[in-house]
Amino acid sequence: MSRIGNSPIAIPEGVTIEINDNVVTVKGKLGELTQEISGVEVKTEEGNIMVSRPSDSKDHKAKHGLYRSLISNMVKGVSEGWSKELELVGVGYRASNQGQKLDLALGFSHNIVMDIAPEVKIETTSEKGKNPIVKLTSHDKQLVGQVAAKIRSFRKPEPYKGKGIKFVGEQIRRKAGKSA
Repeated sequence: MSRIGNSPIAIPEGVTIEINDNVVTVKGKLGELTQEISGVEVKTEEGNIMVSRPSDSKDHKAKHGLYRSLISNMVKGVSEGWSKELELVGVGYRASNQGQKLDLALGFSHNIVMDIAPEVKIETTSEKGKNPIVKLTSHDKQLVGQVAAKIRSFRKPEPYKGKGIKFVGEQIRRKAGKSA
């Protein structure tokens, strides 16, 4: 039994949900998201969204929880939004942005210039004595995670000195170096 799939999704004020055939469309103050679904039924009743499955087959059980989570993330995204913060740890590591272009100096011979999707808002902050921080916000959780993972892949945190791009609050498992 899917415990996640059985719980209802509350619809906040200002959010409208349309269900046509196999497509769920969620509109809110921050944007509009659509998701194609299969194998489950989606209904709205009394200000809640209910996801139900036709049988107890393994495939239907898996999709039950999956689509409930995806729809819940869409509802939260168009009402509140999602954000991720990345921290650049290392001497000389810098980040700046001009509009939707992110410019990263990560110790390579050239800076990395990355175009960010227009749905994602980007902010960079760098204070003296603190590590630069890149903040990504959007209504689409999958897109924010994908962009954050792409930025992080340029210089993953290494376990010896802890240098690299990490999420704010992420604990890096450190290793001892060579023993003398």
